Amino acid sequence: MPALDIATQTIVTLDLEGVLIPEIWIAVAERTGIDGLLRTTRDEPDYDVLMRYRLGLLAEHGLTMSLIEDVIAGLVPLPGAHDFLAKLRARTQLIILSDTFEQFARPFMRQLDWPTVFCHRLVVTDDRIVDYRLRQPDQKRKSVQAFHGLNYRVIAAGDSYNDTTMLGEADAGFLFHAPANVIAEFPQFPALDSYDELLDAITAQLS
Repeated sequence: MPALDIATQTIVTLDLEGVLIPEIWIAVAERTGIDGLLRTTRDEPDYDVLMRYRLGLLAEHGLTMSLIEDVIAGLVPLPGAHDFLAKLRARTQLIILSDTFEQFARPFMRQLDWPTVFCHRLVVTDDRIVDYRLRQPDQKRKSVQAFHGLNYRVIAAGDSYNDTTMLGEADAGFLFHAPANVIAEFPQFPALDSYDELLDAITAQLS
């Protein structure tokens, strides 16, 4: 059996919210009527600023973890996401790199047949979200760097400001379901809007 050229192995990294599942905070905003929670990483490039703003709104309005879990329980992956992931995982390795939290992601991972996800963790006290803990600052870009250190070629896709360092670090990066402001600011990344387009683009990059 010939030796495997490990330099040609490829791994795909995908964002989660807006790419495979609905935006959770937007769903909470729609349930509660708190317009401030409509603000996402598509609008605010600084993740800590965004999360501190969200935590302030949760405290101000007395929103509980139980309420958010109830909102999440009523959500499903985006149409076509499950089939897309099944086809992609039959072709190559996949890891989801997300700035969501373990407590939010787990119900969706079950619906998507348990892909691997790297994300953060909420600090919950007496059913209130009081803080959050990053797994690592700029974890998406640093994860891609780590995969490069393992001799993987990385293909990445995401939709928001917080994905652009990941896309830039990857060997090939694509915007997917991205809003016009992100597409305009990052024209170096091809912008795709359907899972078929994304699967074709990723497949074309596979070694």
